[in-house]
Amino acid sequence: MTLDRPAYRVKRRLLGKPLTTEHISEEKLDNRTALGVLASDCISSSAYGSEEMLRVLVPVVGAAAFTMIMPLTGAILLVLLLLTLCYSDVVTIYTRAGGSYVVARENFGPNVAQIAAVALLVDYIVTVAVQVSAGTNALISLAHLAGDNWTGLDHLQLPVSVAVIVLLAYGNLRGIREAGRMFALPAYLFMAAVGLVLLVAAVRGIAGELPRADLHAAGVVPLGTPEDGWLYGASLFIVLRSFANGGSSLTGLEAISNGISAFREPQGRNARRTLVAMSCVLAVLVLGVSTLAHFTHAVPYTDGTPTVIAQEARLVFGGGPLGTAGLVFVQLATALVLYTGANTPFTGFPFLASFVAQDRFLPRVLTRRGHRLAFSNGIISLAVISLALLLATGASVDRLVALYAIGVFTAFTMAGSGLTAYHLRRREPLRRVKITLNALAAVISAAVVLIFAVTKFTEGAWLVVVIFPLGVWALTRINHEYRHEAAALERLPLGTDRPRDRRHQVFVLVDTLDLAALKGLRYAHELRPDTVRAVHFAIDEAHARRLSAAWERTSATSVPLELVACPDRRLRHAMRELAVRTTADGETSLTVLVPRRMYANALGKLLHRGTGEKMARALGQLPHVAVTILPFDASRALRVLDSGHAPPLD
Repeated sequence: MTLDRPAYRVKRRLLGKPLTTEHISEEKLDNRTALGVLASDCISSSAYGSEEMLRVLVPVVGAAAFTMIMPLTGAILLVLLLLTLCYSDVVTIYTRAGGSYVVARENFGPNVAQIAAVALLVDYIVTVAVQVSAGTNALISLAHLAGDNWTGLDHLQLPVSVAVIVLLAYGNLRGIREAGRMFALPAYLFMAAVGLVLLVAAVRGIAGELPRADLHAAGVVPLGTPEDGWLYGASLFIVLRSFANGGSSLTGLEAISNGISAFREPQGRNARRTLVAMSCVLAVLVLGVSTLAHFTHAVPYTDGTPTVIAQEARLVFGGGPLGTAGLVFVQLATALVLYTGANTPFTGFPFLASFVAQDRFLPRVLTRRGHRLAFSNGIISLAVISLALLLATGASVDRLVALYAIGVFTAFTMAGSGLTAYHLRRREPLRRVKITLNALAAVISAAVVLIFAVTKFTEGAWLVVVIFPLGVWALTRINHEYRHEAAALERLPLGTDRPRDRRHQVFVLVDTLDLAALKGLRYAHELRPDTVRAVHFAIDEAHARRLSAAWERTSATSVPLELVACPDRRLRHAMRELAVRTTADGETSLTVLVPRRMYANALGKLLHRGTGEKMARALGQLPHVAVTILPFDASRALRVLDSGHAPPLD
């Protein structure tokens, strides 16, 4: 029975027992769980989308912003409708993970598809940071509205957000199904919480009892006046900027198409149903939050807390025990769904990265499933990069939103354009309708990207504008390296597996006369070469003399020991010269066996330095020379010796 390494035992304790590959089918998600896991990012963005629109409008047009928010919300819902129709087409036609990346690759080729790949990867990274930061804002807003004694919690914004990302990464490393169980419920709690707010607001509104917020409270965003902002030309810029901010409500819409592999069969139909359900829920939530803001005049605060949705809950439920209970329920549900919305990238990013890596545009290590069948390397990469972004921005939602929508709307553009090209090449029912809808979705999405890049350029969007071409270049460069390597290594001339040399010699490098050296000599004989030589480089002459004397006395081996002078102590240089001399005739091949003692404990590794890899690098470029590192478990030999038995040679 083999003993597991300590690191593996720790992994097993933290993540649970390993799952075998045949369990993959059992890790698929049903539609209800998929809605909670994959849609939480999308529906949770309704918690801050309307607020981000008001954050642009209020400082310019003042109270008129609460009128302007309704037509802007209508425009965003129209875009939502077009994108829902577009992505319903995507999940029906392309039933593999990848979404807009697959659409672009199949219709425009792999190089153009890297634009979609970079867009989605960037969007996933920013989504984690935005959702977690907004979730922490929800908790701090609850503290602000609960009482004055709790207003000093703003300093916890960053550490709490960091802790949540670490927790999300851990949950996903445990596997898809467990992540589904953990992260599906908050989405339904949030739907119920906002639904309750809208229901109570409707009742109080009909009764004429719906209160309004104080637009001049301490800490709110300064109010402008229409005269200050509605100058000819400036109004269009402000409206477009607000619309771009509100577009953040639609982020996460692509997650279902990117994670379609997580659905049960039939994947396309299940994904389409879940997508339509998610879009309907999102439409109701976005419209409801904006409508409440229109009537209650809930205004954003400069430091981000209390949030607009928190103010709406306070105004709708009022004071008293029931009102406080309602507020706590809404804010906890909002925080949970925002946090779990950050889980959606932990499902989509690894799938997408694996798919791109299969096309050799990302390192192949991203294609490997880990201990619990999750793409562990992708999960860890996403967590590390999003943590870095969180630290760089101080977990500020306002600063992060500037980086947010460009990536996802670029992906929307690629999906719409790709489907337009797809339907142009085919003769099918409703062909013209599909072409029109997808082309319109692509044009509008491209317009949002342009609006966002221009209006948010100085607020951080410049960073994404710079990252995009660099990211596409990096992915293309990785692909070039893989293709160049394959061209060099996969050229297979006829008969290359036949021996090309007439003689074969094996050198066993010997440092001391021990079990590791004897194992190397025995393995050398098993290779059946023409000659086996035990070689010791005499760096320490006294040690060399003692080794030679011990070798003469032993009966453990019949191979003579050959001492090679090495006065300058350049071991690899001396070995290289010996190998060159041995194979100089062009008809002799040489195998160099390097016994390597393996130690399980840190002290053994520290006290015994291995030279096998360095020797392999020194001799690897020589013709007719091969290096074999032969491990010997020294720690096991010590344990056997301590038990009173003779150490084994194997």
